Amino acid sequence: MLVVMQHDATADEVRRVVETIEEMGYQARPIAGAQRTAVGLVGNDGRVDATRLAALRGVKEIIHVTQPYKQVSREWRPEPTVVQLPGGVRIGGSDVVVIAGPCSVESEQQILEAARLVRDGGATLLRGGAFKPRTSPYSFQGLGKKGLKLLARARDETGLLVVTEALDPEGVDTVAEYADVIQVGARSMQNFSLLKRAGRCGKPVLLKRGIAATITELLLSAEYLLAEGNQNVILCERGIRGFDSATRNVFDLTAIPVVKELSHLPIVADPSHGTGRRSKVIPMARAAVAAGADGLLVEVHPQPDRALSDGEQALFPEQFTAMMREVAAIAEAIGRKLAEPAPVGA
Repeated sequence: MLVVMQHDATADEVRRVVETIEEMGYQARPIAGAQRTAVGLVGNDGRVDATRLAALRGVKEIIHVTQPYKQVSREWRPEPTVVQLPGGVRIGGSDVVVIAGPCSVESEQQILEAARLVRDGGATLLRGGAFKPRTSPYSFQGLGKKGLKLLARARDETGLLVVTEALDPEGVDTVAEYADVIQVGARSMQNFSLLKRAGRCGKPVLLKRGIAATITELLLSAEYLLAEGNQNVILCERGIRGFDSATRNVFDLTAIPVVKELSHLPIVADPSHGTGRRSKVIPMARAAVAAGADGLLVEVHPQPDRALSDGEQALFPEQFTAMMREVAAIAEAIGRKLAEPAPVGA
């Protein structure tokens, strides 16, 4: 339920609504909008006496949120959420952010070289896995905490903010110590214990769509994060499982405008996992920006043929440079622009 205040409602009137909701045994979440303030009621069990709230001074109307996800929905917050990152980087505004780097952190030389080349190409954030959930237990599992330290060093040297994955609730605090954005991967989208812990970590979260998840399921997973108080959530379309082996996954471009219609949260696209084929990454990156994605998550490796994981979908440095030039032109054509990296040391 959403209590919409009149545009001239005073701070005391908003506070009285919050107090009344809490007296009724529910949680209140004030939401400041461009034109007016609203107060969300969390925990509605169907027994809320809306007339008690409607009678309070300064209340304009009561809106019953119809979607199964509440705080994530456009009904709850009509204005788009813009996630603010260090150095003035914004995800969800007019800028299109590019998050680039290798699938895995393999060595100090490799991640520093990758960070330099993606920064020179115009990326805003560095991606790289320190902990890698792999289908086979015999595949490279990542460097762990050593990998996190190398990512932090790459940030110090290049100014690129760091996005990396946490695999379980116990590891969230460790990842949060080094990362600017915590990634919840596709395999973990419905790990609800992980989502709850990430929702309390104090860092923005990038939530990837599961390989067989509907859009509603993705948004309900995001609701776990917001329910714990984390409003800085970035969704990611990374492809869903299909039956055709021509590509690794089915890259669901339609999810981008659908999510933007249903939710106020920003959404980025991952054409690397979405296709699993290097030759398909650039065309799908162009298409994702044209479809309205707020950013791209792209795998780039200094030497993809020597990568320890996902080398077949990683771009060569020169391909990344070409991609950035092309998506910049598309962003400009639709009234947007590529975001710039944060200054070194920001």
